[in-house]
Amino acid sequence: MSIAVFGIAMGLAVMLVSISIVTGFKKEISDKVIGFGSHIQILNYDSNVSFETSPIDANPSFLPQIKNMPEVKHIQVFALKAGIVKTQNDIQGLVLKGVGQDFDWSFFENSMIEGSTFRMKNDSVSNKIVISSFLAKKLKLKTGDSFQMWFIQDTPRFRKFTVSGIYETSLQEFDKTFAIADIRHIQRLSGWNENQVSGIEMILNDFSDIQRISYQVDDIVSTNFFDDGSRLKVLNIVEKYPQIFDWLNLQDVNVLVIIILMLVVAGINMISGLLIIILDRTNMIGILKALGTSNGSIRKIFLYQSSYLIFKGLLWGNLMGISLCLLQKYFSIIHLDPTSYYLNTVPVNIDLLNIFFLNAGTVAVILAFLILPSMLISRISPAEAIRFK
Repeated sequence: MSIAVFGIAMGLAVMLVSISIVTGFKKEISDKVIGFGSHIQILNYDSNVSFETSPIDANPSFLPQIKNMPEVKHIQVFALKAGIVKTQNDIQGLVLKGVGQDFDWSFFENSMIEGSTFRMKNDSVSNKIVISSFLAKKLKLKTGDSFQMWFIQDTPRFRKFTVSGIYETSLQEFDKTFAIADIRHIQRLSGWNENQVSGIEMILNDFSDIQRISYQVDDIVSTNFFDDGSRLKVLNIVEKYPQIFDWLNLQDVNVLVIIILMLVVAGINMISGLLIIILDRTNMIGILKALGTSNGSIRKIFLYQSSYLIFKGLLWGNLMGISLCLLQKYFSIIHLDPTSYYLNTVPVNIDLLNIFFLNAGTVAVILAFLILPSMLISRISPAEAIRFK
């Protein structure tokens, strides 16, 4: 019986670790992508796919209605402009993301490896900038260093920035693209007034609400036309980077395959264990039948015994699986190549609801597996069983 218990324990531990890693991986990557582009953006409908977008009003009439939605955690404005960073010996293309005083810095503060973020004042434009470690290494910059960024337009212009902080997210495609600065630089370079921005970003309380809220916001936004005939569009982060989220969703297939395989293995182990118990107790079954015990009552005895073994296996499986997850979560034992996986270590997300459903599902599936072999009891003859040794 130890083999059956061990099989259940190992199967559950593998399933727990698999689900924790995949959900943790999806959460970490999603949070990083959302950190750069928020959950939902409101943009000019005529904006093309480049970073040079048509401006919109920073305070449209419908904004209070969106702010009052309970699912919306935060709203902020932003502006984008592409340029070229030039130092004494190096040059690099970059997209400057301008942010205002309403910007939520929490994501970049958690990703900071050197220096700090900056705060803007009402009476002056800040020349500080937050860049990625990729850019800092490529251009040999550190906090406190200054550099020029050139912007190609009808009359080429440049701005001088001082590095306030250096962040690292391991999302190389984003790290090598974006730097954060005062939005007023972009407004002045683009010839916009202080109420014109590239777009409005919305941060939600729950990622699972993103599609539903996108539709609701679109219903509000799409009915508004401006004096110049333009209108707005709503773009959520899943629609903006479909390749990333499609790739993340494919990980669910891997977990499903692992769960099915582990359940089948655990079920076969318990079937073997139950058959061994029945063969070992054939004499007892015959005596019980001779005393008038029904087949159903005898089956229940063996199913109860099997349930005891199942729960014993679940106990050890939970202990092993959760222990492994906690070790990885707090000690980062297993490392990853960030250029391939966008993360430095294997992420773990311990969700009590997932653990509960996994345990409940395991019990239900294995007991369902045992119903058929337990019917073998009804085929045992009392006279033959009593003589069986």
